[in-house]
Amino acid sequence: MVIDVEPLVAPWDSGTDALDRGIARILDEVRTVPSVRAVTFSTNSDRRPSVVPACPGIQVAYLASAGKPLHTAPYRDLPRPGAVAGDQVPTDGVLAHRLGYSFLHYMPELTGVPLGPSLMHHWGELMRPLLFSRPVARIDAEHKDRSL
Repeated sequence: MVIDVEPLVAPWDSGTDALDRGIARILDEVRTVPSVRAVTFSTNSDRRPSVVPACPGIQVAYLASAGKPLHTAPYRDLPRPGAVAGDQVPTDGVLAHRLGYSFLHYMPELTGVPLGPSLMHHWGELMRPLLFSRPVARIDAEHKDRSL
């Protein structure tokens, strides 16, 4: 699993303490999911935690200045199937697409978001149908499971 750092782990304008707490919180949640074997925290910013904590049974990495979505080499050895969780289609979504991973699109309220991520969010809304559209499955009323 690849997890975007801002804003999923820590807010854009927060410090190292918030980042450390966010990483610990995410790892506490992830360790309860038996199928997760690796977690990579990834950000295009240069911010770094004071230390990347270990998580028994899970490979943990942190990538600063990751160059998402252009640089895919750091993710090459991650187990498959995989998922990228992030708020931006142009970076996180495209990275998921390039890796052949699922994209878990986190859509926070856009209050207090820096201008760059806000503009990228709007651009991403235009890109999403091109990358992640699927035909909608229709259920015929005659064949619908009546036990639902």
